[in-house]
Amino acid sequence: MKEVGRVLHISPSRKAVVKAKRVPRIGEAVVDEEKRRVGMVSDVFGPTVFPYVEVEVKSEDPQKLVDRVLYVSSSKRKVRSRRK
Repeated sequence: MKEVGRVLHISPSRKAVVKAKRVPRIGEAVVDEEKRRVGMVSDVFGPTVFPYVEVEVKSEDPQKLVDRVLYVSSSKRKVRSRRK
């Protein structure tokens, strides 16, 4: 697991805003300290020196994630080929 960063707040659209230490790829799965899946990366924004990551949260109560550290799971994701 690689640390993404700490959750700053939850947006009205139920997305967690994370101050990133490491910038993950859009679509990567995000987990918490207990390796439970929290959601997936939906956007990376802000300055390149101090980026922010938006995580689409799948839990019922996203407010519990505020001030917690999130991680990117190290499992390989499926890459679909566009060629046919």
